[in-house]
Amino acid sequence: MSSTRTLSMRDALYEAPGPRTRRRVRIGTAISAVVVLLAIAAVVRQFWVTGQLAPRYWSFFLQWTTWRFLGQGLLGTVAVALTAGAIALVLGLLLMLGRTSGVRPLAALCRVVTDFFRGVPSLLLIYFFFFVPAQLGLKLPAFWMLTLPVALAASGVLAEVFRAGVNAVPRGQVEAALSIGLNRGKTMRKIVLPQAVRYVIPSLIAQLVVVVKDTTVAYVVSYPDLMQNARVLITSYDALVSLYLVIAVIYILINYAINKASVYVANKTGVRIVR
Repeated sequence: MSSTRTLSMRDALYEAPGPRTRRRVRIGTAISAVVVLLAIAAVVRQFWVTGQLAPRYWSFFLQWTTWRFLGQGLLGTVAVALTAGAIALVLGLLLMLGRTSGVRPLAALCRVVTDFFRGVPSLLLIYFFFFVPAQLGLKLPAFWMLTLPVALAASGVLAEVFRAGVNAVPRGQVEAALSIGLNRGKTMRKIVLPQAVRYVIPSLIAQLVVVVKDTTVAYVVSYPDLMQNARVLITSYDALVSLYLVIAVIYILINYAINKASVYVANKTGVRIVR
């Protein structure tokens, strides 16, 4: 019985490397590691020369209040990311269904909306929700002034992800369902969508990385997310470099965890992904 495994980019594009190629890869890896270590050493030395390693720039990290304040910001980031992700999933699915419905006016409208949300930067959408509702007399909370534009920007991408999943379902299954009397709606709901969602679950999870990164512009609406709270601490302690380094590490760990979750789900569901 053949075993399934994750398809790597190397497997998809190239043959397995031979002994000489593997030796060159090891040498190149060693040289790259040395270069990276030298670069890190140069950065640390520059920090030392400019006084950025002085205790006053780092000692406040030993205080519980600092981490509590950053933790509150992290909870704000998670709340926006999860809410925006949920809205984007629903809206992206609706846009995909409209585009593949076979109704030409609806399909054309959904295509325009999808391309619009894919093409417009999320920051521009945030400015729109910050200024336009206020001009119309509507007062939106900062949470929604950030969440809605992030969700709209992500929905365009997710609509294309869902459509790719639908296109991945073998056409013969659709034709077989239609031949036994199922209409297009039931075929989509009972046969195509369950398989399409299974195919794209890893990509949907990975899209959360983009959503999390889009929340870093919360300063526009003064929403207390992780980055905004870090800016407050920077003003309080005049420690720009140290705080941005710590915040960068936190975001890297979050995004790394999301990527690992997408790979884990792909392995559990048997979906073969190219990475």
